[in-house]
Amino acid sequence: MAEVIDGEFTAFVTERGPALLRVAYALAGNQHAAEDLLQNALAKAYARWPRIRGDAEPYVKRILYHDQVSGWRRRSRRAEVPFAELPDRAAAGPDPDLRLLLREALRALPPRQRAVLTLRYLEDLSVDQTAALLGCRAGTVASQTAKALARLRQLVPGLDELTSRTEVTR
Repeated sequence: MAEVIDGEFTAFVTERGPALLRVAYALAGNQHAAEDLLQNALAKAYARWPRIRGDAEPYVKRILYHDQVSGWRRRSRRAEVPFAELPDRAAAGPDPDLRLLLREALRALPPRQRAVLTLRYLEDLSVDQTAALLGCRAGTVASQTAKALARLRQLVPGLDELTSRTEVTR
């Protein structure tokens, strides 16, 4: 029985791991924290694997969202450590400056607002689906989304103009 569970879990992680890591990265804001967040979520899911019925991905995503929000509540924000040189990477997408601006602006959002934006716009979930996943009311999701978008517009002046221009060039 243990071999079957291990095989199913391994197949799940192999197939869905990269997508789950992208979600974790959107929540955590950096690669190392995302990997830690995902590893902890997968460890929790593995412990309950025999009891998970059907599609396990929503279960693991719920763990990711809740752990990220809980983690932010438990610890104070740490200062970023500057590096002398940044690693060389090719810019993905048509406007790397916009991506950097948005990434920094997203990091400035409170964890619940970041989670709501991740679910609504990265995961493309409805307000009701987001509310169910986060364990809150649809009105809370709507208000958190509005507040988060308003804050992003403050942090990235001209965001609406930049995003519409970027979408046209794709």
